[in-house]
Amino acid sequence: MIELKPFTKNDFETFKSWIKDEEQMIQFGGEMFIFPITDEQLESYINKKDIQPLKVVLQETGETIGHCELNYQEGNKRLSRILIGDEKWRGKKIGEQIVLQMVALFFEDETTKKVDLNVFDWKKGAVKCYENVGFRIKHDKTTLMKVGNKTWTRLNMELER
Repeated sequence: MIELKPFTKNDFETFKSWIKDEEQMIQFGGEMFIFPITDEQLESYINKKDIQPLKVVLQETGETIGHCELNYQEGNKRLSRILIGDEKWRGKKIGEQIVLQMVALFFEDETTKKVDLNVFDWKKGAVKCYENVGFRIKHDKTTLMKVGNKTWTRLNMELER
């Protein structure tokens, strides 16, 4: 139903249309981006050497409906910045398809023993999606993040080969 393709300059406008406010930007991008997101930020993003930004494309129509990133920073293999940007496609198990395809890409390297990701605890649907794929919460790696006057709990989840 979906495929992952390279994220390029041609995708910038669609991507920016999905991020409506600063809180949503932090939820998606952590501290990598500053709201409002600009072409300059995205240009720098696609040129980073330890990440591989991808767009999520519907096979049937070629429509771009989301974004994800394979992250190789700090020697980790991490699923990052997963977003189904087009809201009409949320809640349809597409997130699981994205995660399964990302995991398969990492596990093409037979030396990869595990992959991880971070997710805010209040993103119940996302946590459930990752659990359905086989990820488990690593309680010893839970962190807190201050966002405005709120404190968000960031869970680390891991999947072993």
